[in-house]
Amino acid sequence: MTTAVVTPGVVTTAAETTTSLIQSVDWLAVAPPVVVAAVALIVLVADLFLPEEHKPLLGRVTIAGLVAALALLVPLRDGDRSTFCLTAATTGTGGPGACSYTADHFALVIQALVLGGALLTALLSLGDTRKLPAGEFWFLLLSSASGAALLPAARDLATLVVALEVASLPAFALVGIKRGDRRSSEAALKFFLSSVVATAVMLLGVSFVYATTGTLHLTEIAARLDDVPGQLDTLAKVGVVLTLVGFAFKTAAAPFHFWVPDTYVGAPLPVAAYLSVVGKAVGFSGLILVTVIAFPAYADVWGPALAVLAALTMTTGNVAALRQSSTRVRSAVRLLAWSSVAQAGYLLVPIAAAAYSSDGHIGSTVAYALMYAVVNLGAFAVAALVARTNPGNRISDYRGLYATRPLAALAMAFFLLCLAGLPPGIIGLFAKVTVFSAAVDAGLGWLAVVMAVNVVIALYYYLQWTAALFRAPEETAADEAAPAPTRHRAPASLTAAIALTAVVGVVLSGAPQTVLRFAAVNLF
Repeated sequence: MTTAVVTPGVVTTAAETTTSLIQSVDWLAVAPPVVVAAVALIVLVADLFLPEEHKPLLGRVTIAGLVAALALLVPLRDGDRSTFCLTAATTGTGGPGACSYTADHFALVIQALVLGGALLTALLSLGDTRKLPAGEFWFLLLSSASGAALLPAARDLATLVVALEVASLPAFALVGIKRGDRRSSEAALKFFLSSVVATAVMLLGVSFVYATTGTLHLTEIAARLDDVPGQLDTLAKVGVVLTLVGFAFKTAAAPFHFWVPDTYVGAPLPVAAYLSVVGKAVGFSGLILVTVIAFPAYADVWGPALAVLAALTMTTGNVAALRQSSTRVRSAVRLLAWSSVAQAGYLLVPIAAAAYSSDGHIGSTVAYALMYAVVNLGAFAVAALVARTNPGNRISDYRGLYATRPLAALAMAFFLLCLAGLPPGIIGLFAKVTVFSAAVDAGLGWLAVVMAVNVVIALYYYLQWTAALFRAPEETAADEAAPAPTRHRAPASLTAAIALTAVVGVVLSGAPQTVLRFAAVNLF
């Protein structure tokens, strides 16, 4: 005997209700993050049984897993695939409801970015884990990458927060993985404390949004925020603002950027490269999802706020980098850290512009992020090469690099010119023009002026570093008496990382429109 279950407009039996609550999982859609997580577990277990001399195999397994995850993105490019959706019995509408995971074009582009960034980080790390616990390093890297790959496909706030923390928590350990290194421990502590505060603020904002709307699905939130009762309007606005503040910490937007310089300098150099690209991509993809999909009804709140944040972030980053370039002891990694803060300001511009217009401005942020990922990882790869002979990694250590390693110097000059937006780094110039156009089209003329001024400021320290590559190295009496320095052979994986980023950058500079077409997304 079956019992009838009656809901408004829907009559089903108990057996039918039970059946409708059973969801099928689209395993192909979730395959990229699942494969990375599975390889992380394999590496963790294998580390327990492999003898020390065979530990380098773990790095090769990591690279193979990331390549496999990237390959699984290819069959997903034909169309949107969603899974973990509300069922007919749950919604009471007779049809499927909102979904928690959607592999659309936006998700695939960001997944390609973060998995590619993790792959290049693994290449940088192959020859740089001699003094690090290899098994823990590769496990943490893969764990963080799995969370980063999950986040752009998340379509409810619970999944979004969980993915963000899965990407962030292993990163804390990666920053502090250099045992016995005081700077590494301090960097990890500062990174951890700032991220915990960000998460707490974000969860408070999410709880306010849930109290206002009664749902966590982004599309459902958007629909219900369109008609919020007057007594809940203030609560909804506070929830939106607090959620944005949480993501501002993750994206290193000023004034929530204070953790960046010390964290990058204290972390192992490949980890700093990973945070500068993959960590930033995670923060910005989450920010795009909550603003454009969940909070369009409050665009008048987050639009001006993000515009001000963009102006403040790019100015703070460039001015601090300018001061760093003029100090006597100049750290290349610290300069790249401040440069990444300035680049975060540029990335915020199209998101702010999306509040005023829906004409594809989000694609400008994605295109800029792709360009930035390639050239910044390339710059960190050259920095890793220089650090092998000059552990201090100061700007002065790059002086005369062309005389000893001409190809590496040419690659570094190209990467710096791309970041500055100067030829022959056409891809950098194209990305900056695209972001500038987004601000102008949205009527944010004042923000476009601020960006133009900041681009000019950034030219000084980028060109100063570029010129140092081709200057003759300074010689002292001690240097003349000392024997000629031995040139160390770079690991093949490090050479491959530099060559790959340089080739991709040159190819994209020849066809910059390809990046914009590939990154074109419409989330409205």
